[in-house]
Amino acid sequence: MVKIQFSKGKDEEVTPEVRLTRSRTGDSGTATFIFTNPQILAEGSSDEVTGMYLIDEEGEIVTREVKGKFVNGKPEGLEAVHVMKSAEEWDRFMRFMERYAEQNDLGFNKAE
Repeated sequence: MVKIQFSKGKDEEVTPEVRLTRSRTGDSGTATFIFTNPQILAEGSSDEVTGMYLIDEEGEIVTREVKGKFVNGKPEGLEAVHVMKSAEEWDRFMRFMERYAEQNDLGFNKAE
């Protein structure tokens, strides 16, 4: 089971838009996750955002860089940035994304 969590033990059901950038050398990269109206921010939710946890059979990838988006004082979205500093981290992240995409029927569009 592949999942994304913002609070340990609480799976996020909203599927994000994911934007990837990679250095020309392939040694580093960035993944930006954009969640619109995620469950963790739903009215009545008492869960606290402690980071973004990408969980699969290989383990867990953690990022603490999570920002909220508010419109008229109400939470509307979350943006999380995961930085990969080596080719190994990039490869591990891509294995997670392949599993997550397959499970959630996602596609990949390459930038022109």
